[in-house]
Amino acid sequence: MPQISPLVTGDPAHLGSFRLSGRIGEGGQGIVYLGVNDKGERAAIKLLHVKFSGDTIARSRFARELKAAQRVASFCTARVMEADLDGNTPYIASEYIDGRPLREIIETDGPLTGTVLDRLAIGTATALTAIHHASIVHRDFKPDNVLIAADGPRVVDFGIARIIDSTGTITSRAIGTPAYMAPEQIAGDDVGPYTDVFSWGATIAFAATGKQAFEGNSIAVVLNRILNHQVDVGMMPEPLQGVVRSALAKSPADRPSADQILLRLLGQPSTVGASTAVLTRGVQVASDDTTPFSRVSAGSITDLPSRKDAAPAAPPSPNQPAPNEPARNQPAPNEPARNQPAPNEPVRGEPVRNEPGRNEAAVTTPPEAAPYQLTEPAAPARSRRAKVWIALATAIVLLAAAAVALAMKGWPLALGEQPEPSETANQEVPGTFATVVDKVAQTGKIAIGVKADLPGVGLLDSGGFEGFDVEVARRIAAELGAKDPEFVQVTRDTRASALADGEVDLVVATYSVDNSETQFAGPYYLAHHDVLVRAGSGIDSLDDLEGKKLCAPDSPSVGEVQDKVKVEPVSAGNYALCMDRLRSGEVDAVPGDDLILAGFAARENMRYKILGAKLDNERYAVGIRNGDVKTCKAVKAVIADLYRTGFMKQLLTRHFARVDFKPELKVPAMETC
Repeated sequence: MPQISPLVTGDPAHLGSFRLSGRIGEGGQGIVYLGVNDKGERAAIKLLHVKFSGDTIARSRFARELKAAQRVASFCTARVMEADLDGNTPYIASEYIDGRPLREIIETDGPLTGTVLDRLAIGTATALTAIHHASIVHRDFKPDNVLIAADGPRVVDFGIARIIDSTGTITSRAIGTPAYMAPEQIAGDDVGPYTDVFSWGATIAFAATGKQAFEGNSIAVVLNRILNHQVDVGMMPEPLQGVVRSALAKSPADRPSADQILLRLLGQPSTVGASTAVLTRGVQVASDDTTPFSRVSAGSITDLPSRKDAAPAAPPSPNQPAPNEPARNQPAPNEPARNQPAPNEPVRGEPVRNEPGRNEAAVTTPPEAAPYQLTEPAAPARSRRAKVWIALATAIVLLAAAAVALAMKGWPLALGEQPEPSETANQEVPGTFATVVDKVAQTGKIAIGVKADLPGVGLLDSGGFEGFDVEVARRIAAELGAKDPEFVQVTRDTRASALADGEVDLVVATYSVDNSETQFAGPYYLAHHDVLVRAGSGIDSLDDLEGKKLCAPDSPSVGEVQDKVKVEPVSAGNYALCMDRLRSGEVDAVPGDDLILAGFAARENMRYKILGAKLDNERYAVGIRNGDVKTCKAVKAVIADLYRTGFMKQLLTRHFARVDFKPELKVPAMETC
């Protein structure tokens, strides 16, 4: 764990919403404090040095750091919680990772082997892939910037990251730690994602050997070794050995991309980029370093629905293919041809072979095994027989208990009598799976609650469910691995109970974050309370509503408008009636949630506009059963990806383009899982 030193004279007591409790460290740009907010969330808060406070270049660099951190999806990284770059004390508050630096662990406990090393490689490759998907180059990837937390490795410190420009390269001076710099950094050549790949290889080599890959008693010796020395990775098992060797290639063009590294380590084809589903798998595998895992058949994750609009990983340089990427229809280097098993990888239904250096017993992967399903080592035969008898006895006891319970409820069943068929007979019993992610991984199924009465947002008609919420739900389901999600109609009154009872696994139904017993992931959209008017009516602001008639459905936005301007409210039972009155001219405006207003207005022939008053916020979040942190984190990562790839913008345009409406296109500030 990092050593927290006490605050000293001159240190602030508060930064933003955080109360400071100590110093984590100090670097060239500023001091890093430990802080906690009113919710009890801890943050590592980087405060720009006083000597830089009037330095516009330093502030610009600090702003780039924030921009970089906010663009990276939180796969094995530290999320940004709060920031202020305009005040007298500019700072960035990031999620505090309670873990030890990889360097400290290796120097204290020795090199890593087996499953622990595998999971370190997969977790850091997942983080690097997420960083590169955001068009960011870390530029200082090293053991000190890898923290080993309880939930797996985290890559931190984007302090010297730079935004990749339109050419896909960076041409600024070399920045990095000498022993983990790539040859192109030393030579002053272009720096790109491939530079991080080299540093990743050197970091994993250090973790596996306990020694720096490029040692030397002077910087000159170290740099010479980076340029000319080949690293011995023979102690690593495959496929890690081959992946690290290729990552340490002297030429950037010979290195794999971060996507290819992650896919190969997970036993998947590396001819396409890593999807969000693959990144989610990487997080799952890296989060538990105690249970052996097996790399199952290639394609088990990449069979998910393709994302044509997903942004690919940034290439190393313009007009060049990704490093080590094969020609069309050709297998990638170190990868078997299609429909052939990868080296050291079992064919479905055949036993998994032990990899060199592992002490794991062989396990059998059934034909329909879920991707990367964690497997326990085989137990001795006597132990298995004992478990069978114990399981049989337990089953008898449970059957007896069930019979007693049924009799007490007045449902006696005569021997051989069949119960009446029930609508819920085939529904899954709540609690069968620990998390929704586990359920999807094992069954490929998911049930999602959605609204059915809001045009453009969530509507059920003869063709099934449709609308903005429904398409968001479909995308989340696909990225989690579900191929054919089931949609269930829920209302404001039933959505919480539907989750609690197990009728649905998630709720995507304009579900606001609140203080209920439900856990939330997101928000996936930040809506606003606003006002809808007819285009060309001459009403362009709230002030123009003075003395006008305002339709008044059951919405808090009615009172919010009345607080701003004097209007004549006209009662209405619902938004459909309000739209009828607005169309006929009986009222001049309709207040409400701007996304719902846009949904109703988009199906009209008459043109309407939303004023943009933004009276209050309405956070749309995904409802999840309390305690399911794994699913919460996975859904949050998917939401971030929807914005990164431009999918959310396409979705909003598709449903609401007929209305003069400027929707929010920035990733909302996420709630903590």
